[in-house]
Amino acid sequence: MEFGIFVQGHVPRRKTAEDPAYEHTSFLNDVELVKQADRFGFKYAWLSEHHFLEEYSHLSASEVFLGYLAGVTERIHLGSAIWNISPPVNHPVRVAERVTMMDHLSKGRFEFGTGRGAGALEVTGFGIESTDDTKPMYEEVLPEFPKMWREGEYSFEGASFSVPPRNILPKPYKRPHPPIWQACGNPPTYELAGRKGVGAIGFNFSAAKHMKPMIEAYKKGVAEAEPIGDYVNDNVMITNSVICLSDGQRAREVATDMGSNLLQSLVFRYHTTFPKPPGVPDWPEILPAPTIDDINYRIDEGYLLCGDPGEVLEQVRKYEDVGADQIVFGLPVDMPIEAALESIELFGTHVIPKLDPDPEHRTSRMRDAAAAAVS
Repeated sequence: MEFGIFVQGHVPRRKTAEDPAYEHTSFLNDVELVKQADRFGFKYAWLSEHHFLEEYSHLSASEVFLGYLAGVTERIHLGSAIWNISPPVNHPVRVAERVTMMDHLSKGRFEFGTGRGAGALEVTGFGIESTDDTKPMYEEVLPEFPKMWREGEYSFEGASFSVPPRNILPKPYKRPHPPIWQACGNPPTYELAGRKGVGAIGFNFSAAKHMKPMIEAYKKGVAEAEPIGDYVNDNVMITNSVICLSDGQRAREVATDMGSNLLQSLVFRYHTTFPKPPGVPDWPEILPAPTIDDINYRIDEGYLLCGDPGEVLEQVRKYEDVGADQIVFGLPVDMPIEAALESIELFGTHVIPKLDPDPEHRTSRMRDAAAAAVS
């Protein structure tokens, strides 16, 4: 297994009440988290793109953020999780240009994660009438990117966008193109991503045992892949949260007061395509903050990785049994920045070497193999 972190410019009101400049602080904190992950052996950092989602995510121009990160990191791969490829939000040509520019600036470390946006508030802000309208847009647009990068002169006439004959520049830094990923939510979507030969970005934030059907569906699809790109990116990334501190009890105490209840409530406020579980109140009411007993239950059930490094190592081993390729830890919650930095350092020092001793990135291996096959 490989490991990454996920940041999204989370700006909760309780922070801005204390510090009116916290939006700025949040962005700078995210930079420090990615730099820390680069130092301590994490292989991937994923960044969201969201619009209009107050508190939840203020990271709207993630292409700018990613370009900056390319200059202050050395080894870690930088991924869009996701860039919205609906043409009214981001014209496909502009997306194709950003991908290859990031490929150059990062010297081949960019991961191209794609999706359709968070929900109705987001997509209707760009003149899209319904989230249902983004699905045919997505299916039309996604296969066009490899053609834009490959061909000297590209043109397209479709239902959601058109391009007259033009040469889309720049071309990728490394041939072939960067790895392509798709946001997934249910088994049919995972299988479809596998059949396309693209990686699956699993934003389920579920316990490992609940992800097994998703991963099995993906692996079934990828075994019969007809890749839309120049190679198969056989990868399932799934997400969870981690608090890994030297004192396991302190880790549990941090988990009770890091705003996870607000974050979960905001997920169901904005992600209108997600079914709302029983017990989640209607906004603006939010879920109650968890108690220590709640945290211990979540740890036992696999919904949270939390404790000292030895405890967290045993918790993360559960993912080996379900066949996940990459585990990414969401760090948009408002735990103290010192605790977040310590978590990354201790996980990177004591856990990653035991589970991922390979210095090469899985996506690099597949991309390089594809390049060697045509050289």
